[in-house]
Amino acid sequence: MRIGIIGAGHIGSTLARHFAGIGHEVVIANSRGPETLAELVDGIEGSVRAVGAGEAAWFGQVVVVSVPYGRVGELPLGELRDKVVVDTCNYSPERDGHEPDLDDDSTTSSEKVRARTHSNLVKAFNAIRWDVLRDRGRPKGAPDRLGIPLSGDDEEAVAVVAGLIRDIGFDPVNAGHLGGGGRKHQPGTDVYTAELTAHELDARLHAL
Repeated sequence: MRIGIIGAGHIGSTLARHFAGIGHEVVIANSRGPETLAELVDGIEGSVRAVGAGEAAWFGQVVVVSVPYGRVGELPLGELRDKVVVDTCNYSPERDGHEPDLDDDSTTSSEKVRARTHSNLVKAFNAIRWDVLRDRGRPKGAPDRLGIPLSGDDEEAVAVVAGLIRDIGFDPVNAGHLGGGGRKHQPGTDVYTAELTAHELDARLHAL
């Protein structure tokens, strides 16, 4: 599969390493230009290239958006339209600036990103610490294999992202639709950054 990653911070670069390591074709972009990613790319085994954000969005059958929420306005919107987009972002008013409809919880950041990109958006990888994502992948059936929550409204897109989660050593746990489900694994919830098995995670999400 061709995977584009926009954002080369901890989560984006960790996912690039995982996805390239299991045989996907990966391109990764940041806001500073491909030349600044040479060291990162050289340290990853597998098929990975540094490109601009527009090319990453165009190239990917799946596109991971892993930038601060306040910078989603800089995304290449046309290239993301109708793509499977994985939103790892979390809204932080101190960092991103206050948005009244997010502050009063009348909508969610992922719903706003979907509306902006017109994509088949799935919220995932937003509730796991990057070092846990890097180090805690386990084979299927391992008793300490962790669950990762995801949410979305497009069943096919959710299935694609769930498959990627399984392939890198975690169990996907569907939290529900993008709005209601996404609220269950936002910052401040009982599952955010919690290291839980799929069974434990599912139980907490249902309790929420």
